[in-house]
Amino acid sequence: MSQAAEKFPSPAEQTRAALVHAGLRLFGRKGFEGTSTRELAALAKANIGSIAYHFGGKEGLHLACADFIVETIRAIANPALEQAAAAISPDDAAERLKQSVERIVGFFVASPEVGDFAQFVLRELSVPSPALDRLYTGVFEPTHRQLCTIWEQATGEPAESEATRIRMFTLIGQVVYFKIAREAVFRRMGWTEIGRAQAALIGAIVSDNLSAILASRKGGKS
Repeated sequence: MSQAAEKFPSPAEQTRAALVHAGLRLFGRKGFEGTSTRELAALAKANIGSIAYHFGGKEGLHLACADFIVETIRAIANPALEQAAAAISPDDAAERLKQSVERIVGFFVASPEVGDFAQFVLRELSVPSPALDRLYTGVFEPTHRQLCTIWEQATGEPAESEATRIRMFTLIGQVVYFKIAREAVFRRMGWTEIGRAQAALIGAIVSDNLSAILASRKGGKS
């Protein structure tokens, strides 16, 4: 394959990507049942028949949207998480955990596309479908499990204890809040956007929170 072919997606790939982005937006805002194939095609500026051609129908596009979220989040999180099973020192594990949180902050707080991701995920959590299974098995469960493993390496506390699993949910939750409660944050903070400066401030405070927790838990303290 030529470098030009690698750099520029084909018309078919562009159509497929446009349909996935249209699906993320419409499924997230209106739900699966409330979204028509006509609306999806119109937003993607594609022929209505392209949904069946690329995905086999609306159900296939819905699952493809979940798969896209999984692939995107894996690409963000994996560099800091991929060696979670390796034996490392507590200090190295603490640093890896901080790096993971920094990546989560940078993605969830500052990336514009996460608005559609968040809406899609929230819709799935409130009205579960096979797409939620893709999200859970593809990214939620493995990412959470890896974070728990790194926590054990950093503190000595069992990765699969209830306390550790809850701590990782609270760690992720304080970041996700800035996306799902975006409008409340804007009003209270007097912000009109979350740009680099705001994201950096959020990241620094979340990192401080994590450092304080780690300092109190090292050595498996109860």
